[in-house]
Amino acid sequence: MELPEKPHNEQGYVGKSLEVTIKVGLIIGLIFWCFLILKPFLMITLWGVIIAVAVYPFYDWLKRKLRNHAKTAAVLVTLLLLLLIMAPIAMLGGSLSEAVVWIREAMKNGNSLIPAPAETVKSLPVIGPQFFDLWQHSSENLADVANEYQTQLMTGLTWFLSMLTNAGLGLLMFIVSIIISGIMLVFSDTGSKISRNIAIRLMGEKGIETISNAGITVRNVARGILGVAFIQAFLSGIGFLVAGIPGAGLWALISFLLALVQIGIGPVVIGVLIYAFIKLSMLSAILLMIWCAPLLVIDNVLKPILLGRGAPVPMLVIFLGVIGGFISFGTIGLFVGAVALSLGYNLFLSWLNGESKTNENYG
Repeated sequence: MELPEKPHNEQGYVGKSLEVTIKVGLIIGLIFWCFLILKPFLMITLWGVIIAVAVYPFYDWLKRKLRNHAKTAAVLVTLLLLLLIMAPIAMLGGSLSEAVVWIREAMKNGNSLIPAPAETVKSLPVIGPQFFDLWQHSSENLADVANEYQTQLMTGLTWFLSMLTNAGLGLLMFIVSIIISGIMLVFSDTGSKISRNIAIRLMGEKGIETISNAGITVRNVARGILGVAFIQAFLSGIGFLVAGIPGAGLWALISFLLALVQIGIGPVVIGVLIYAFIKLSMLSAILLMIWCAPLLVIDNVLKPILLGRGAPVPMLVIFLGVIGGFISFGTIGLFVGAVALSLGYNLFLSWLNGESKTNENYG
């Protein structure tokens, strides 16, 4: 006699399921819509968060020195970061300006844009004679060489202009991110409470520890990757400038980018040293080599110290996250990859420890 009630119950379940599905669909749609609206600002804001987290210890120290004047401390930190960005750009601009003036004067006086090679170039292993002939030909008749290698030159020029455009847009985005990070520092106490509440809602009491570990990881990556790359590029740029290497600012910028992607400054330094021994005096070349030699290996000493300093996970995990994140997501992946892999590592250990305790209880 209870059979007629089943369709009614089933209809109620179907109605409730349909209602829940519609509500979930509307929520997901709203979240996706919000994401599309905020997408143009997402990368800039994420960089702002990373910069704010990285410089927060210095900001907090400066704020205490200024008797808790948060706005003043945030403005000073922002100006200092902008100065650190603009100083190499000014150096690069000066080098490019000198290069343009030199090219204009050379064309006005009918001089060759490419100086004649020294005889020592022939002694270079494997490529010496061929490289000397090409260099000599370019020095005597640059137009002829340009016509001969027109396709390769156009390809290289197109790539260079594209890279220059992307670098300019990236620099502009980074400057805006620094300004956003300064605003975030002013409201850092409120932001810290919100992030902790979100973490607690998602992971319980482990959320506070997770937020703390993420901050430590971001600061270690900033010091170990960006900091070391900046030190190597800045010091090598000073050496190039003092030695009188043409385009010192440009070579320093390329050194920074190569160090950032973990290739190292070796290719630039070796090329500059070869040029120095060919074109500069022997004393200048030797002094430049003595200056640059420690810079080639300093990252092998500083990176393990800075990446592993107070790290919540082994340094190898952070390093793999840095490299894998960069390959997958570009420069932002240096930080996102390290934080994500550290979080995954800690979650795996928590699951493993929980599983072990369960087995012990049932054993």
